[in-house]
Amino acid sequence: MLSEPQMAGPSTALMRKAYARWAPVYDVVYDKLTEPAARAAVEAAAEHGPRILEAGGGTGLALGYYPKASFVCGVDLSEDMLKRARAKVKRRNLAHVKGLQVMDVCHLGYADASFDAVVAQFLITLVPDPEAAMSEFLRVVRPGGGIVLANHFGQSDGPLARVEEVVAPLCTKIGWSSDFKATRIEAWARRNGVEVLGLKPTFPGGFFKILRMRKPG
Repeated sequence: MLSEPQMAGPSTALMRKAYARWAPVYDVVYDKLTEPAARAAVEAAAEHGPRILEAGGGTGLALGYYPKASFVCGVDLSEDMLKRARAKVKRRNLAHVKGLQVMDVCHLGYADASFDAVVAQFLITLVPDPEAAMSEFLRVVRPGGGIVLANHFGQSDGPLARVEEVVAPLCTKIGWSSDFKATRIEAWARRNGVEVLGLKPTFPGGFFKILRMRKPG
């Protein structure tokens, strides 16, 4: 069986520099565009239980979408992004957010089985080693818990795939890779005995998708 192609990602140092530039305008660019997918991802993660890790939470756009009874911890590589997330938590009195820390998702500082679910929104195609990040998500989720990804995943074939090839340079500039297919994550899931619960298209026009997985219980 052929394995999924392994694409080189940006280094963490380059990502920190990029996030520092994006932080002041991130909400303006992404808020309304990503809200439906973010809400769907949060809802899917919350079905597994209240203890949720938001990986790569950025400026905290999705923090207000969680149920008030949740226990949410958020991590991001960028302190510039997290400063804005902490300001949102304070301004909106989001008491369910229990901590926001600078952390590399490929090296999470949490104990095994710490969370009911991990949700990563618009992140997995950007990290230098997606499989390492997924393995960390799997480690910190309890048996039977969930992993939920909201992301743009490129189409493998068909008319939309050809359109994506044309717009790929633009997508790359704003952080979305049409070269990255959901099949790469699904292949990781098969290798690790993780159940894929489904891949659901969402706004706008299926450009973003919600990929749901469950850790063996």
